[in-house]
Amino acid sequence: MAFQILLNIGIAIIWMFFRNDFSGLEFFLGYVVGIILLFALRRFLVFDFYMRRVYAIVKLILLFNYKLVLSNIDVIKIVLSPKLDIEPGIIAVPTALKTEWEVTLLASLISLTPGTLSMDFSEDGKTIYVHSIHVPDKEEAIKEIHDSFERAILEVTK
Repeated sequence: MAFQILLNIGIAIIWMFFRNDFSGLEFFLGYVVGIILLFALRRFLVFDFYMRRVYAIVKLILLFNYKLVLSNIDVIKIVLSPKLDIEPGIIAVPTALKTEWEVTLLASLISLTPGTLSMDFSEDGKTIYVHSIHVPDKEEAIKEIHDSFERAILEVTK
């Protein structure tokens, strides 16, 4: 991925020399031309097109922001309700993530979302213990974590 970014920057600089204009706009246009060239040549190169990973990172950030807003609304409803009708619980979330930094990222995203907190990891690092302020269905909560954050992290890292 780093090689492709450097190659794309090189294409943008060459574009600026061909156009004899060294402005930021010309660099941007050259960078876009480089993206198009790398996309067109992706079959002939031995590595994966890097913009797929950039798209996955942007998608993960947008997903986190969406979940952050939803969980803030849920916590506000709980706090402002006159009757405290919650079912707090601790759930064990098994994960298919392989590396330590992927599991750490998942635990961080869970902890940064209001109403949930990553408490501990299992000995093998394949299970995260999560405390949640309201868990009416533990299996549904585990499925939601798998379908949202874990899947997005796998898209970024594969």
